[in-house]
Amino acid sequence: MQQQQQQQSQQPAPKKKKIRVPRSVNGIEQMVEIEVDDVNGPGWGPNDKHVLLNHPMTRVDGPQKVSGAAKYTYDQHPKNMLYGRILRCPHAHARVVNLDTSGAEKIPGVAAVIKGPLSELRFAGAPVAAVAAKTPEIAGDALRAIVVKYEVLPHVVKANAAVAEGAPKVVEPSDEANLQKKASRGDLAKVEAAFGSADAIVEAEYISQRIHHTCLETHGLTVDYSGGDSATVYASTQGTFTIPGDAAKALELPESAVTSVVQHMGGGFGSKFGIGIEGMLACKLSKQTKTPVKLMLTRYDEFVMAGNRSGSWQKLKGGVKNDGTLVAFQARQYRLGGVGQGSQAGQPYIYAAGESYREIFALHTNEDSSIAMRAPGHPQASFAIESLMDELAYKIKMDPVAFRKKNLTDKAYHRQLDRGAQAIGWDKRNPIAGGNPGPFKRGMGCAVGTWGGGGNNQCKVDVTISRDGSVLVAVGTQDLGTGTRTFTRAIVAEEFGLQLADIKEEIGNSKLGGANQSGGSTTAASLSPSVKDGAIKARLAFSERVAPLLNNAKPEEITFSGGNVSGGGKTLTWKQACATLPAAGVTARGEWRQDLQATGIHGAAFAEVEVDVETGHIKPIKMVHVQDGGLPLNRLALESQINGGMIQSLGQALWEGRVMDADLGMQVNPHFGDYKLPGSLEIPEMIPIIDDGDTREVVIGIAEGCIIPSLGAVVNAVFNACGVRVRELPITPDRILMGLKNQS
Repeated sequence: MQQQQQQQSQQPAPKKKKIRVPRSVNGIEQMVEIEVDDVNGPGWGPNDKHVLLNHPMTRVDGPQKVSGAAKYTYDQHPKNMLYGRILRCPHAHARVVNLDTSGAEKIPGVAAVIKGPLSELRFAGAPVAAVAAKTPEIAGDALRAIVVKYEVLPHVVKANAAVAEGAPKVVEPSDEANLQKKASRGDLAKVEAAFGSADAIVEAEYISQRIHHTCLETHGLTVDYSGGDSATVYASTQGTFTIPGDAAKALELPESAVTSVVQHMGGGFGSKFGIGIEGMLACKLSKQTKTPVKLMLTRYDEFVMAGNRSGSWQKLKGGVKNDGTLVAFQARQYRLGGVGQGSQAGQPYIYAAGESYREIFALHTNEDSSIAMRAPGHPQASFAIESLMDELAYKIKMDPVAFRKKNLTDKAYHRQLDRGAQAIGWDKRNPIAGGNPGPFKRGMGCAVGTWGGGGNNQCKVDVTISRDGSVLVAVGTQDLGTGTRTFTRAIVAEEFGLQLADIKEEIGNSKLGGANQSGGSTTAASLSPSVKDGAIKARLAFSERVAPLLNNAKPEEITFSGGNVSGGGKTLTWKQACATLPAAGVTARGEWRQDLQATGIHGAAFAEVEVDVETGHIKPIKMVHVQDGGLPLNRLALESQINGGMIQSLGQALWEGRVMDADLGMQVNPHFGDYKLPGSLEIPEMIPIIDDGDTREVVIGIAEGCIIPSLGAVVNAVFNACGVRVRELPITPDRILMGLKNQS
């Protein structure tokens, strides 16, 4: 062993290379340059040769969740815990002139009342103060006892009003315009000239609404702090390691003294990074009272102050030849992010145009800031361009599938469009929109989308084989419900020739190995290479230990299969081999390997709907989504992600949307009674198709890509069914009826 260590110390250090990788910052994927070792090792192998991976696997945490044993942040109740609640501003724009908390402080059971961080509030729902009390009911009484004097200021919550002359200023500094140019690309003069060569031109405006994440578990955390020199924060978060730093500042503790725990969490979709303002207030309440505090937003709070998907207002113009070639394209894109910057992918999105020009603007209103939501900025861009492409196809009387293939240079889309068209029965669609007889008219539509989904080098994974045969894989990452626990086990189990039940995982704690935020669909591509690397290293270390019992077989030639360890013509059972280990067992740390992951996914979606032209009611009939992603770690989970994306797209297309009162500046549907989500009765037949034509032997995150194209597919299916082109979402019955009336 000593000789072996000397040989290792004499080996030259691996060469380094710089690569660009995605990193999620508050849910927004950003490309950064990092330095990694320029070495490769054993790969995943062919996608169709795996024993566990690329097969359907039920989630290992399923029994805990369905039995109620799984503990979420909402379920944490430290001893003597207080309940936190937040007082919200009722005005879209106001300044706090006076805050009288004396009445609240006198209520028995109220432990603390603190002011919010801002004196000028720029949306209805902004936090003004927070309280901590012995029961939620007492906390509610305390909020009602706080007396606030406001100076109500002018506001604007409608995009068209915000750009009108003399509109109230929304953001600081006060002289900053509500409309701010953020980017432009292309040569406008060349585009205008190219339009002259077009045989057909379509110019239209497309508007997508602001929608909510509607997480089943609201935002919040439980701060377990009693005035000592350490604290544990149970957080409903997408990033275990986003919590300690901010919590430590609010608690006035060293970052190393704060442990964050996220064993289970009830949905995020891009909305839960860092402690948030609710977390900051909870920490301050706990600091002041020296008592644990749980502050979870109420459902009303969640709607009015926890963020939402950016809306969009897009003015597009496209010109085509009669053969379907897109020769000219122009876009003026407004990101509707409230007091935030908003998000929107640049047009013409993934289509090739002879000449194109775009301008992108942030358009501010007095509304809660938009934040990242599953595939930030992409569904908005996809909806608009897919609507425009559909209109162009119909105008030159070209099949919409063929038209898209004509303007998509990446052949992966061609493969997926053909597969999806076959699955939906595209050959039976209406050749003329609205041409089928009767009041119930059916139609089909299609669309495509893209996403990144690559990984980065933030995950550090420890794989430990114990003398009793147990195997533990440990890393601080969180599992949002997407199946991280399951594929983590599966990678290690397959490396050792074991089953899922033979492996245990430990995750969701900031004292374990580092991990990235679950944003930008980067988790699988960041974590799985590190797990694979750790499993390989542990296997080789174990092989060195057991080699003398296998006729001194070379470690790299020892095989692990079916619960056995074989080499040198001999075979041991797994437990027999493990019994030879020292008391501490064998532990190896896995590091990220860029060759085990990649970026860039493709998806194609199709939808069939039925429109009742007498009532305007739309009934989804069938949806198909074809999705690639390299090596599928778990086919059942991947299909579930595809289904989830289709369902969320249905919500945005047909039902969801925050409704604002322009005069009051308030949301008028901030609860599930009036905010319509797709329910079980609205779900159509769904066909998720994993594109095995993608043979890349790498892992790529796919979750966010699954929500992008279905939105446009549903919108285009509605047009094909009834002949009404609705360019503003959601497509409600009144918009169908008004469109039919305008046709008559």
